Amino acid sequence: MVRRPEMWHLVVLVLHMSTWVYGVPQVPCYFIFGDSLFDNGNNNYLPTKAKANYPPYGIDFPGGPTGRFSNGRNMADFLAKLLGFESYIPSFASTKNGCEDILQGVNYASGGAGIRDETATLNLGAVISMNKQLLLHQETVSHIIRIYRGNISAEEHLRKCMYTVGIGNNDYINNYFLPQFYPTSHQYSPEQFSILLVQQYSKQLEDLYELGARKIAVFGLGLIGCTPGSVAMYGTNGSSCVDSINIAVQLFNAKLLSLVDDLNKQFPDAKFIFVNISGISSTAPSGSSVSNVPCCEVANLAMNNAVLTCIPYGIICPNRTQYTFWDATHPTEAVSFFLAERSYTSQLPSDAYPEDISSLAQI
Repeated sequence: MVRRPEMWHLVVLVLHMSTWVYGVPQVPCYFIFGDSLFDNGNNNYLPTKAKANYPPYGIDFPGGPTGRFSNGRNMADFLAKLLGFESYIPSFASTKNGCEDILQGVNYASGGAGIRDETATLNLGAVISMNKQLLLHQETVSHIIRIYRGNISAEEHLRKCMYTVGIGNNDYINNYFLPQFYPTSHQYSPEQFSILLVQQYSKQLEDLYELGARKIAVFGLGLIGCTPGSVAMYGTNGSSCVDSINIAVQLFNAKLLSLVDDLNKQFPDAKFIFVNISGISSTAPSGSSVSNVPCCEVANLAMNNAVLTCIPYGIICPNRTQYTFWDATHPTEAVSFFLAERSYTSQLPSDAYPEDISSLAQI
């Protein structure tokens, strides 16, 4: 049985947020790939149900809603700050072709996106899959080459950058475990599906390497069977989480960890690391967190294939730092900070392998 993440000492973490001192960034640029845990506005103009550009999203973010699936900042925002950047990395949707701002990095993440191209498209609408994010990055790299007026200088710039990739959650919650929309669970056992996903992911990470990436942090999947949405839709049979989902996720994570070793052997001039989000979540300090219900009001929580985002202008909890989940699937700002901080600086050897993001930045 997989244990539900417990409450973390979030008040202390929030205090830490206000004490950071920023200097020269540890890397010249930061490129972000992934799903709604990292999306900062790329879905705003897509024909999709996976949107977060309305209240109460952004209630704790300066300026209000931005498209982040959070009450405030997300993991990408906190990692950028921990790496020393004074401002948030812009979404691809907000960048302009040829603008030199792209030299500091771009965020391509998209809510609902998956390793597989069809993921989330039948039940949510348009999303920017990992393959599409790589095409957008290829476009960015072309602009960087033009700015530097040549491949050599551009390659030297890109090899010093940080790259984080966090994707795969939706291949389970918006694909494999939605048999009324997708045939994958009929075609593949959980073991077979994890093998297929990692094979596809391996090719995508190789493509990222070919586009110049040399410092790549690959995020494992979280305990998505413990989210309020999964628990409400599928039930737990007396467990605290949906064990079948978490078991499937851990099959994927184990293979992803092995893939990191394989990629490091295949590309000795690069460094890939694995960030153990499931482990970080499940080994968090105990406390009194509310982890079984979302902080914001979500409609039809128990309905199979409900859109598990906040009701526009709906009711929210007043004590957001005490909640694990903001909506039915996404963490609160305080939890995102906790996950980012442990990803950046490991507190346990199992948090990141073979090293953490702070060490990766120094290579």
